[in-house]
Parts: sequence; C-alpha cells; structure tokens
Amino acid sequence: MSDALWTGYRFREVDADGWSTFWRLDPRGQAPGLHDWHGRPDRPGDRLWSRAATPAGVRASWRTSATQVRLELRAALDIYTTIAPVDVLVDGELHQRCEVAIGEQQLLIDLPGTDLDLTIWLPQAGAIAVRAVDFTGEAVPSPPTGPRWITYGSSITQCTGAYGPSETWPALVARRHGWDLTAMGFAGECHLDPVAARTIRDTPARLISLCLGINIYGGATFSGRTLPGQVESFLHTVRDGHPHTPIVLITPIVAPKLEGKPNEVGLTLDDIRACVELGARSLADPDLQLIDGRTVLTPEEAKALYADDLHPGPDGYRLIADRLAPLLTLPL
Repeated sequence: MSDALWTGYRFREVDADGWSTFWRLDPRGQAPGLHDWHGRPDRPGDRLWSRAATPAGVRASWRTSATQVRLELRAALDIYTTIAPVDVLVDGELHQRCEVAIGEQQLLIDLPGTDLDLTIWLPQAGAIAVRAVDFTGEAVPSPPTGPRWITYGSSITQCTGAYGPSETWPALVARRHGWDLTAMGFAGECHLDPVAARTIRDTPARLISLCLGINIYGGATFSGRTLPGQVESFLHTVRDGHPHTPIVLITPIVAPKLEGKPNEVGLTLDDIRACVELGARSLADPDLQLIDGRTVLTPEEAKALYADDLHPGPDGYRLIADRLAPLLTLPL
C-alpha cells in the first residue's frame, strides 16, 4: 500500500503489523483527557479521538487498467452502532458499494480492465484501518487535484447516516467542484476545541467552512456569556494561518422538534445561532461569510428527510449538498 496516495487526513499511524489508521486530528503529543466528558458516565472517554481516527473523507485514486482491486481492511464498532461501507468510484461514478464487517477482511472489486480513473473512499463511520491495496494489472496512483477545502462540523458534517462515504454532503460538494476535501466532521464533538482550530490553522487551504452550534446546544458546552468569545477565539486561531482565505460559517440547520426548547444552560437553538453570529461578526472580517443554517433546509423538508429529531437521512444529505454547493465557491 506504500504507493497509494491517500488524502484527507492529518496523520497516518502504522502499527507493527502494517495496519494504517488515518487520523483527521494528530494525536501525537495530545492529552486525550482534556476532551473527555468529565462527570458524564454515559459518555465514554476519548470520544473526540475515536471520531478523529475514523477516515471520513479519506480516499485514494489511481489510473488503472486492472481487472480487479483488493482492499485489505480491519473494522470495529468502537463508539459507533454501525460501520459505513467502502465506496469504489470509476471515472467519478459509483461502481460498487462494499459492505464492511467487523474484523479483518479483504474486499475484492472487479473492474472493467480498461484504462480508467479509480477512487476508493473509506468508511465515514467505524474504527477503520487499512493494510494493503493490490491490483491485478497496472495501477498508477493519482495525486489529489483541485484546491483544498476544509470543512469542520458535527455529525451533520461527518454524515454517518449517508448512503456511503462518497455521498456525504461534503464529498458531494467536493466532487461537484473538483476540490481536494479535508472533512473534519466529528459526530457529537464539534465544541470549538483548540486542537481543531490549530489543525485548520496549520493545513493549507483555499476555502474553509465551519458548521458551528448544534453540538454546543446539545452538550450545553458554553453559555450565552462565553459562546460568542469562544467563536471569536476559534476564528482568530484559524486566521493566524489563513490571513485571507475565504471562511464560510454556517449556523445550525433546522431541528423542528428542538426549536424553541432551552438546553441545560438556558439557550435555544436561535440563541446559539445569535451567539455564533455575534462572535463571527466581532472580527469585522471581509473574507468571512455567514450562512443562516435555517435557510439550508425548510422545516417541512427536515420533517420529511430527517432520520430522527436532529440528523438528516441519506436524501437529506444529498439535498444539503445541492443547497450548499452554489454557496461554497472560490473567488475568481
């Protein structure tokens, strides 16, 4: 697998048996306990790092005329309830969606044997490691192309419930625009952590988008007193590495059954949206654009397309991509 050009991760860890874990946040030198839910026995420790070790958005591409590709994979549930599939794309279109079981396995994908572009997208849910990718025929790795786009957010950015990893809304937007995606969606763990801000700061990008607020509402992470300042601080850190990179900040999309309900610190979703906007506008940043999340989906669409009170189903993620793709653009 040494000749595979995987992309979309921050740090690749290879264990003694040759299994590679693609970390979307670099765990080296970090203190995992800083991000634990202290006093919450219902939430096990290291949740942020479990999400960061999941290869959402991680993929590799080849130009190949092979008749088959073999992917050696290891999967576990960890804190997940399901493991997402592997998507195999041929010339940009879904060729095969491979279900992934718990444990070590080999996925065998038959190919036409003609000269084509092949992309493998790793699962966006589950604890995943990869050891080998082998072809029965010539295969030349294709480096990432297009401008890099970083997007940071919650489960609604990780999209564990999408049909497959190539159909999360960030993947759909990136494929439509021809961008090199770095997907920093961490289900339940988008809490303006400094390690996330530093990672964005230190990763070259032509566009950055941030979907902020829904986990802060659910976790009662900040109060109305502290949230605007935390948003301002997070954006200042990002700006230290990206003085003029366009940033798009999206407030929480609609959650019909939660709207108007105060959380444990007394904030409604509209309060969260107002605090996030206040923190962003305090920078008076001409390269920062705000999108009101309530304009992305209507309440009627949410009721029809959500899998629960909060999360879009697979078709909901497709619609989010359709709505956001025209708004997420690069300057000429």
